[in-house]
Amino acid sequence: MNNQISKPVLVCLTLYITSLFAANTLGVKLMPFLFGTHLSVAVFSFPIVFIMTDIIGEIYGKSMAKKFVFAGFVSIILFLLYSFLSTIMPWAHEGEWVKTGYNQIFGLSARFSIASLVAFFVAEYQDVISFFFFKKYIGEKKFWLRSNLSNVWSQLLDTVIFMSIAFIGVYPIKTIWLIIIPWWLYKVVMGLLYTPLSYFGIYLLRKYSNEN
Repeated sequence: MNNQISKPVLVCLTLYITSLFAANTLGVKLMPFLFGTHLSVAVFSFPIVFIMTDIIGEIYGKSMAKKFVFAGFVSIILFLLYSFLSTIMPWAHEGEWVKTGYNQIFGLSARFSIASLVAFFVAEYQDVISFFFFKKYIGEKKFWLRSNLSNVWSQLLDTVIFMSIAFIGVYPIKTIWLIIIPWWLYKVVMGLLYTPLSYFGIYLLRKYSNEN
């Protein structure tokens, strides 16, 4: 029985997990955007997470795409556990100069942790399901259309679920929706802009598969 995993799959999984962690850790930084709005820097890395499952699903099938989602889910749980353990450990005097910033970044509340886990798990699985749903009715061609349609739906789910769990009872519902809508649109637009990279990734994976 051959238990080897191909190098392209490992490369894709590495990019997938790295982009996921980048979004969850670096995403706390906000930058100014259009019309007085603000944008999280996670907008650069998080679309890669959803695009990667589409690429893997296109080449290796739904089962492999779901394995990526499962790997990401387990990785988030482990990272949150490590973060919790690290923040509750006592500080040495020499390291206390970074204590405040460290605890702010990694000392996530249980509510935010749950919001992140639930949103990722539901949205990513829905992304895989919707991608293959559109593939069934649109056909093998027009990957860009299938990928972006599934991205619109899954990113909406991710944003609504996370913001709802994290902020209901903290902000009025109207305020939460004013956060959800622009953030969702930003992620959808970035996913659209990253579409050429998806085609490049598909080209490389198919080329490697044909050579082997």
